[in-house]
Amino acid sequence: MLWQRVGGDGRVFHVPSDPLTHDTEPERLPRFERLLGEVSSRLSGLRGEEMDGAIRDALRDLCRFLGTDRSTLFEFSEDGRRFESVDWWASEGIPPTGSLEAGRLPWYVGRLRKGETIAVERLPDDLPPGTDSERAVVLQSGMKSNLTVPLVVPDHPICALATGAFRAHRAWPAPLIERVRLFGQVLTAAVHRRRQERVLEESQAEIERLNRRLRRENRYLQEEIRTERHADEIVGQSPALQRALMAVEKVGPTDATVLLLGETGTGKELLARALHDRSPRRSRALVTLNCAALPAGLVESELFGHEKGAFTGAASARPGRFEVADGGTLFLDEVGDLPPEAQAKVLRVLQEGTFERLGSTRTRRVDVRLIAATHRDLATEAAARRFRADLYYRLSVFPITLPPLRERPEDIEPLVWFFVHRRQRELGRRIERVPAEAVDVLRRYPWPGNVRELENVVERAMILSTGPVLELEGALASIPGGATTRTEGCDLDAVQRAHIETVLAACGWKINGPGNAAERLGLHPNTLRFRMKKLGITRPAAGLRAGAVSPSARR
Repeated sequence: MLWQRVGGDGRVFHVPSDPLTHDTEPERLPRFERLLGEVSSRLSGLRGEEMDGAIRDALRDLCRFLGTDRSTLFEFSEDGRRFESVDWWASEGIPPTGSLEAGRLPWYVGRLRKGETIAVERLPDDLPPGTDSERAVVLQSGMKSNLTVPLVVPDHPICALATGAFRAHRAWPAPLIERVRLFGQVLTAAVHRRRQERVLEESQAEIERLNRRLRRENRYLQEEIRTERHADEIVGQSPALQRALMAVEKVGPTDATVLLLGETGTGKELLARALHDRSPRRSRALVTLNCAALPAGLVESELFGHEKGAFTGAASARPGRFEVADGGTLFLDEVGDLPPEAQAKVLRVLQEGTFERLGSTRTRRVDVRLIAATHRDLATEAAARRFRADLYYRLSVFPITLPPLRERPEDIEPLVWFFVHRRQRELGRRIERVPAEAVDVLRRYPWPGNVRELENVVERAMILSTGPVLELEGALASIPGGATTRTEGCDLDAVQRAHIETVLAACGWKINGPGNAAERLGLHPNTLRFRMKKLGITRPAAGLRAGAVSPSARR
């Protein structure tokens, strides 16, 4: 038996068999070169998505020309343990080539690692001694002849083109082997170009995804700028407020879900911003949604988004707040007002990080830190089955209670000056002094609307002031205990009732719309309605509105 070793410098490991089986037709090599030229021309004009079928067609043409039954492009895996099929073609009845464990073919793989071509005409008889593993694989597959040529592919040190005959023996003359090598290089160049185009497409898709995300965040932030109250500082040194701020410092750097508890107007959104600013997500958006400000039918669309045509009026697809907040923080204000259907979906996002847009079956995954806030007693709501208990437990991982303004009277004067400094330029005022008597009245007032109500009173006083002294008398006229009365000994409900009725009367009993009472009181309209019902406040008849005292005011 004749042995000829040929490695990376042109040496071939060649096991010739019967010389009569060698192809000596003079026109055979030119015909192969024409085939090579046709394949090269065909592949050079194709895009990446068109390449898959063309490469397989080229492997088919190679088999038909050589009289073999299967051709495969191989490459080693990154860890070098597997010889993986990149593309293949096999004639009918011949099994496709799968991935091969390198350890099962030590002789075969060893030759390829050295850059040697393997040409065996009669399998398994012509295999050299010490190739028991290769013999077992050949006997199992039924292959009769094999030609494997190593190829050079960028970023892949070991690749190969293998072709095998299963029905008859085939000879591998050296000139033919060199042209098969060229054929393989053409195919691997096409494979490499296909991969580069796919990487480029994936990169472009990722860039477009990031651009869409930035556009969504930009649209959201523009909306935030238009509605932002500029309350970007937390003012106060009272022990109650400092306890809440210390809790923010502890939980802020984590990803824990936080539940902010407190009355309306105490500054829960400010605390949510402080939590976000102290977290690793501070470079991404803080997205907010007031669950009480939307009709129940729109809450799910705002939270989870919708597809075009999902409901009447859905003229285009729109991402929800969870998608916009992906990678950042979502703040759900007044979470106690979530409708039951939305509660179940929010719970799923908290547990699994997945949801579907309205009108879509595609599951989307998000990474969002959730901060929730409510003025309701969610434990009581959960016990009464008005709020999902399992969602309550997931939200209250770390509860923080914000004290009402009446429990931190020492913070009222610093807050007054804060609002003065923030608004005086815009209002064209220069305030240099706040009377001590006025501050004393502000401290005695119970502030049902909390900090938001105080802000409205200060702004009203600044508008009425014409000099350097803040004239609170006109602004306090509607406040019980303001210009003429004192609140010591008064029932708190009576004080709130009188104040709310006064503001309602001044606003023509409008709760919604421009100049409404809820806005002047610093309350959400739903909250004002709730308090009116609780305090027994009803709109007086037309005759009473003309000047009579309302029934509730006579109590």
